[in-house]
Amino acid sequence: MANGVFMALARKRLRIAGRVQGVGFRFAAAEAARGLRLGGSVRNCQDGTVEAVAEGEAADVAAFVAWCGHGPAGARVTRVDAADEPPAGEREFRIER
Repeated sequence: MANGVFMALARKRLRIAGRVQGVGFRFAAAEAARGLRLGGSVRNCQDGTVEAVAEGEAADVAAFVAWCGHGPAGARVTRVDAADEPPAGEREFRIER
């Protein structure tokens, strides 16, 4: 509850495809997520995609999903698949290797 108002929490698991590895996507995603006060993580996958999990206020999670649709300047995102998950109480956003 913030300022007497209940916040709608959301958690999404994203798979981002395109030119998303080797372009600073994980670091830029972490910066974007932290700026939105989200918890979760981001990592490179062996198939060349990036996986991100974001949790927080629903509007902030939606803003992060939208950001992932374009990513940082060097990225070329071709697809973002998003799946809802139950919130797990994550408060920190980390970059996984």
